[in-house]
Amino acid sequence: MAKSPKLTHRPEWTALAGHRAQGRPQLRELFASDPGRAERYVVRVGDLHIDYSKHLITDETLALLRELAAATGVFTLRDAMFRGERINLTEDRAVLHTALRAPRDAVVEVDGENVVPKVHAVLAKMAGFAERVRSGEWTGHTGRRIRNVVNIGIGGSDLGPAMAYEALRPFTARELTFRFVSNVDGADLHEAIRDLDPAQTLFIVASKSCWASGTATSTTPRPTRCCRTATTSPSSPPTSSSSTWSPTASRCSATAPRWSGRPARSSGAPRAPTGSTPTTS
Repeated sequence: MAKSPKLTHRPEWTALAGHRAQGRPQLRELFASDPGRAERYVVRVGDLHIDYSKHLITDETLALLRELAAATGVFTLRDAMFRGERINLTEDRAVLHTALRAPRDAVVEVDGENVVPKVHAVLAKMAGFAERVRSGEWTGHTGRRIRNVVNIGIGGSDLGPAMAYEALRPFTARELTFRFVSNVDGADLHEAIRDLDPAQTLFIVASKSCWASGTATSTTPRPTRCCRTATTSPSSPPTSSSSTWSPTASRCSATAPRWSGRPARSSGAPRAPTGSTPTTS
């Protein structure tokens, strides 16, 4: 099979670069020459209203971008993703963002199996666990109520929870403190937990596979008691004999409510403000 040319070597890319070289358009001129621009350069999806009319683009720009997308197989890969095909070549797995967001009656098949029912079963477990933490039913090692939650994750496993936290701040349980750790430098974790009571702190290790190098590094100086979450089960369970795994949030047993490691240095304040955690799962 012939190897696909690099993106920047494609004629569609060259055409787009030539279009850009013609000069930078002025936004005022774009609106003046096209009175309907504000109505045409809008996408509506459900409750979302996406206005891109103020981007420095024209109809020609959009046409050239679509040609580049078609030449590089973006539409083909999109359709393959919706069909549940294994388009993640690095891990040889399907990309199931669609299944995670699908309604209960949807069908997303992977290797001939509809995975939507399993997704909603896990989501229900996660929602139930979150409610037990908020209500005080799920307690720390000493039986005391959880007051602090620390999310450890890299990339989307950090930005996703952090964005949800910020977006849902007005609806949060204010008696809970929520912090985020994404830096592989142990000083970030130390600063995030330095004023927290380990007996009332829940740790969430968020990862697609739980074995990403950054996540593994960040959790090395982790507390002896933790909670792990994942959208998919890992390829193998944790090796520590003191914990048990569940693909949803689960309790990890420990012998004492103490930190198992603490870096010697600290640097700055925690990334996220304290005081709450979302009341939705």
